[in-house]
Amino acid sequence: MPNKTAKPAAKATAAKPAAKSVTAKPAAVKAPAAKPVAPKAPVAAAAPAKAPVAAKPVAKPAAAPKVEEKKVVTQRQGFKASEFVVYPAHGVGQILAIEEQEIAGAKLELFVINFIKDKMTLRVPTAKVANVGMRKLSEPALVKKALETLKGRARVKRTMWSRRAQEYEAKINSGDIVAIAEVVRDLYRSESQPEQSYSERQLYEAALDRLSREIAVVQHSTETEAVKEIEAQLAKSPRRNAKAEAAEGEADAEGESDDTDGDDTTVADEAA
Repeated sequence: MPNKTAKPAAKATAAKPAAKSVTAKPAAVKAPAAKPVAPKAPVAAAAPAKAPVAAKPVAKPAAAPKVEEKKVVTQRQGFKASEFVVYPAHGVGQILAIEEQEIAGAKLELFVINFIKDKMTLRVPTAKVANVGMRKLSEPALVKKALETLKGRARVKRTMWSRRAQEYEAKINSGDIVAIAEVVRDLYRSESQPEQSYSERQLYEAALDRLSREIAVVQHSTETEAVKEIEAQLAKSPRRNAKAEAAEGEADAEGESDDTDGDDTTVADEAA
């Protein structure tokens, strides 16, 4: 009997160590679970790298000065952009803009005037408009007066051609549409009249060009139509008789003999 009771006790003691080994295994499995936590730390550190992106919009305020350019297109001295004007020395031109430029350290407001036919752009200080004689286009009533002038009798002074040429040139560059019409009238030659000299022809074409340009812009027509209207008015003028033509020819011959070739060429070149 005593031996049988001793065997179960031994079995019980043998079973306990087995239970301890079962509980020890889960402890070993939980220990590596802490390792994946460490790689997540660098993710948080990368966030500040996006901060420089916000600095890019700060560099774009350079576009602000462009607002000042809007002040260029304004009205000055009674003239405004896109308006046609008459500049005495060059005839009809169009104001492209009114801009401000710095010249020799000083700021100046300038009219930018384009002469399409001459393929030329001129810059005139706004403060000098009165001095250079720049003006607005003639009123229709004044254009009508100029056309009526063309129908009058030609008035030719019996003086040397060099003096008359200077007077004609002064009228052309005066910017006065009636005075320019007088030059066209006085230098016009019909087919039945003697041919013009080279210098006469140059001055006549210069005056005709100035007159036709302004009439075309005022009447909203083409220069070709304006020239036809001018020639139609000239055809209505009374023809000079042979005696007057002979006297004029003598005056021209006398003037050309007294003038040098250089003087005559200078007048023609300036008129061109």
